[in-house]
Amino acid sequence: MLLCKGANRMRARVRLKAVTMRYSRISVLALASMMGTAALQALAQGVAPPAPVESAPLAPPPGTPAQMPSVPAQAPTAPAPDRSQPGPQPVQPAPAPSGPVVPQPVQPAPQPSMPLEPQPMQPPPTLPVPGQPLPPTPLQQQTGLPDPNATLAGKGADPSDVGEVMLAPKPVLSLSGQATWDQGFQKLSESIKALRAEAQRTGLAVAGRPLALFVETTDEGFRFEAMLPVAIPPGGQAPAPGPDFRMGTSPAGPALRFLHQAPYDDIDSTYETITAYLEAKNIAVKDAFLEEYISDLNDPSDPNLEINVYTQPR
Repeated sequence: MLLCKGANRMRARVRLKAVTMRYSRISVLALASMMGTAALQALAQGVAPPAPVESAPLAPPPGTPAQMPSVPAQAPTAPAPDRSQPGPQPVQPAPAPSGPVVPQPVQPAPQPSMPLEPQPMQPPPTLPVPGQPLPPTPLQQQTGLPDPNATLAGKGADPSDVGEVMLAPKPVLSLSGQATWDQGFQKLSESIKALRAEAQRTGLAVAGRPLALFVETTDEGFRFEAMLPVAIPPGGQAPAPGPDFRMGTSPAGPALRFLHQAPYDDIDSTYETITAYLEAKNIAVKDAFLEEYISDLNDPSDPNLEINVYTQPR
């Protein structure tokens, strides 16, 4: 019994001690918790919030000139108004018209007295070929006088050059004549000299190279009209020529131009060439042939003699 009671007591002490120790732990934890809360409140009340950090400007790098602090600009003081000068006067309105404004009718543009005709367009000037000499200016353009060396339609480049030209009529001093074929060159030369002498006597200015129109040919010879282009004086009245001379007009219209460039004794070969050309082209021409003497008829054997021969189609 005693052993049993002693064992029970021992167990009760052990259990009590265990309970006491459990409550002691709980009390200690509760006390620690209370003390921690009080400490945190005390810290929260006693510690001040951090002060704001003031930023200072950075120092300039070495070698940079120091900048002076900018000073705010002061507005300029307005000058006091000058009371001695008179001020601007108010603008007076324009006076109103006394009566109603009546619009004026628009005047039409004046009509031309004559109908306007379109002007023909002028062709552009022909530029000279580089490297070639310029053609000589006609004497009439240089001095205003007639050109005694002017031709009816220029001159061909060579004997093989056949030109289709248009002959313009010119006033001429003419002289009729006839000759055999052997005397042909001499008779033509004498007639041209007589025409020049008559033009000089009457005061007519020579205006071109001499001409000869062959009006009839036979086996023995020919009849011709020697002509010398002249300029009619101002007023349109030509002086009266001598009994063997008369005033007339050179042939005009379309023509074919052939060039004879050889002695006059060889002119038959040029006419043979003309006949062959006309037959090959089937061109019918008038019976009269016109010779224009670019060179003077001084020597029938002159190899440089130049003559324009014109034939006119029918």
